[in-house]
Amino acid sequence: MNKILIANRSEIAVRVIRTAQSLGYSTVAVFSDADKDALHVELADQAVHLGGSAACDSYLNAGRIIAAAQKSGADAVHPGYGFLSENAEFARKVIEAGLTWIGPSPESMQLMGNKVAARAALSDSDIPLVPGYCGNDQSDDAFVAAADDIGFPVMVKAASGGGGRGMRLVTHPDDLANALAGARSESLQAFDSDELFLEKAIANPRHIEFQVFADQHGNTLHLGERDCSIQRRHQKVIEEAPGPAVTTELRQRMGAAAVEVARAVNYMNAGTVEFLLDDDDNFYFIEMNTRLQVEHPVTELITGFDLVEWQLLVAEGNPLPVTQQEVRLDGHAIEARLYAESPENNFLPSTGTVEHWEPASGDGCRIDHGLKSGQEIAPFYDAMIAKVITHGPTRDVANRRLRRALENTVVLGVETNRRFLQDIIQHPSFVSGSATTSFIQQLKTPTAESDSSLMEVLGATVLYRISQQSNQPSLSGWGAPPATFQFDASEPDHLITVESAGDGLQVAHHSQTFQVQVLSCHDNQLNIEVDGFRHVAAYAIGSDSRIWIQCGPETASYTNILLAPADAATSETDGKILAPMPGSVLRVEVAVGDPVENGRALLVLEAMKMEQTIEAPVTGTVSQILVEPGQQVTPRQLLMSIESSVAE
Repeated sequence: MNKILIANRSEIAVRVIRTAQSLGYSTVAVFSDADKDALHVELADQAVHLGGSAACDSYLNAGRIIAAAQKSGADAVHPGYGFLSENAEFARKVIEAGLTWIGPSPESMQLMGNKVAARAALSDSDIPLVPGYCGNDQSDDAFVAAADDIGFPVMVKAASGGGGRGMRLVTHPDDLANALAGARSESLQAFDSDELFLEKAIANPRHIEFQVFADQHGNTLHLGERDCSIQRRHQKVIEEAPGPAVTTELRQRMGAAAVEVARAVNYMNAGTVEFLLDDDDNFYFIEMNTRLQVEHPVTELITGFDLVEWQLLVAEGNPLPVTQQEVRLDGHAIEARLYAESPENNFLPSTGTVEHWEPASGDGCRIDHGLKSGQEIAPFYDAMIAKVITHGPTRDVANRRLRRALENTVVLGVETNRRFLQDIIQHPSFVSGSATTSFIQQLKTPTAESDSSLMEVLGATVLYRISQQSNQPSLSGWGAPPATFQFDASEPDHLITVESAGDGLQVAHHSQTFQVQVLSCHDNQLNIEVDGFRHVAAYAIGSDSRIWIQCGPETASYTNILLAPADAATSETDGKILAPMPGSVLRVEVAVGDPVENGRALLVLEAMKMEQTIEAPVTGTVSQILVEPGQQVTPRQLLMSIESSVAE
C-alpha cells in the first residue's frame, strides 16, 4: 500500500489520515457538498468530491467511493466506522476493484453483521449466549409465543441492527405488538431489512466489550476491555478502560471468550466482541462489531498501541507486533462523546455554525475531532462532533482530568451536551464505578443548577464593550452612555443596564447590581472581575448578532430582543406547527380533517440519525398539511396547521 483513501468523514477521517501520514502513506479524503470545507478535506494529500450532502448521495454511495479511489490512484481503502464500514458488499467491491481492504474479510463481516447468523455460528461453542428467539417465523404470533417461553422483560432487536436502532425493551406482554411494529419500521428504514429477534432482557447489566485483533498468520489476541454502560437510547455516551467492575480473573475469562469468537469466524484485523455482564459476573455474548470502534482511543491510551497503525500493518500482511503475553494495561482512560444536541430540550439535535472552537489540552488529555471555527454542523450526519479523552495512573485521576478537559473545551455556536457529560462524570454512581446501562434513564437532567445571572452579566458586558469599541474606538468604551439589554432567554421584563462607574462598569440585572472590571476582552476570551471574583470566559458573536458565552461548566446564548425586529412567528398555542430543527420528514401520522388532541403525534422528523416526534400543541382539527415523507425542512418552516376547537 502507498496511497489510502478514507471512506469516511470528520474525526475518524482525521484520525486515520494522521496515523497514515505519520507512517509515510499518502492519503485521499472524500467529501460531500456539506463537507467541502471540512478539516479532513484540508489535512488529506488529495480530496475527491462525492456528491450531495445527503449520505446516500455521498458517503453511502459505494460506486462513487470506489471510482474516487481509482481516479486518485489510491491502492487501499480504510472505511472508518459508520456508513459503509460494516457493509460486506462494499468490501467485496473494493477487493474486486483490485484495492486493499483495510478490515476483516467480507465473509466475516456478513456473518457477524447479522445478529441471528452470528448467534447461530456460535451455538455449538462454549460462548455464553443470552436466551432468545431467532426463528425464521417472523410473525407476531411466533414472537408472542417465544416471549412467553423466554419470560418478560425481553429485548426486541433488529437482526441487522446497530446503534440502538430497531431495539425495544418490552416489560409487559400487551406492549409487544407495538414494539415489534416500531422495531420493524425503524430497522427497515435504517438497514433495509425488517428481520427481528428476541433476547431475554438482563436486569441492570454492564455493557463490556473486548478489543480483538487478528492477522493473516493465525495470531489472535485481545487488548483488554472497555466498559460502555453509560448509554442513552442504546447509544454510548461515556466509555472507559479498564472496566471498573472487571477483575483480573474475569478479564482472563472474558478475553478468552472474545478471542474464541474471533477465531470461530476466521476473523482478521480489528474487531470488537460485546458482552452483557450481570451482578454475579455472568457474561453473555451479544454481538461483534467488524470495524474499529468510536471508543478505540481509551484502549490506545492504556496499552500504548496505535490501533490504526495495527490495521495498516495487518492489511499489508504483517504479523501482529506483540503476543498476548506482551499486552500490558497501564492506568485508566475515559472518553466522553461530545454531541451537537440540547439535553435540556429532550436531546434535540443542534445545527448551525461553530462560531468558536478551542479543544482542551494538558496532561493526559486527548481530543479527537474534525472541527474548526466557522464550520457548519449540518443535519445530514451523526450528532457526535468530538471525543474528549483523558488518561491517568488511576481512575480518579483520569476522571478529574476529564472534568477539567470538558470544562476547558470551548464550542460556541451550537448547543452541545458538554454540561450533561460533566454532570454524568461527577455523579456518585459514576465516581464509584457502580453505574450500569440503566444509569442515564435514572439521571435527572441537568443535575446541577445554572448561574444564569452571572452568564447574562457576562453576555451584556461583552456586547456593551464590543458595541462601544466599535462606535468610539478612541475611548475603548469607557465614559460611554449606558446601554440596556433584554435577553430572549431571560424572564419577561428582566432588563440589564450597563454603564460606566469609575474605572469599571456597573451592571444592573433585575434586582441585583454588580461591580465589574473588564481586564481584557479580545480574541474570543473575556477576563473579568465581578464583585471581586475573577472569571475567564469564552465568547463568540454569530452572524445573527447572537452572543454565545462559555464560563466553566456553563454555556449560554442570548439575543438582545430590544434591538431585534418583532417576531412574526406564531405562538405555540395558535395551532401552527413549525419545524424545531432542519431535517427530513419520515412519517406523517395524520390527515387533513383528522381530529387531534393536545399531545397527539402529528409527524416524525429525522436529523443527525435521531427521530423527533412532533406533537399537537392544541386540541382541534388538522386544517392543512404542507409536507410529505422524504421532504427536507428548515428550522421554523410551517409543517401543518390545526384549527383549535377550544373556545377563546
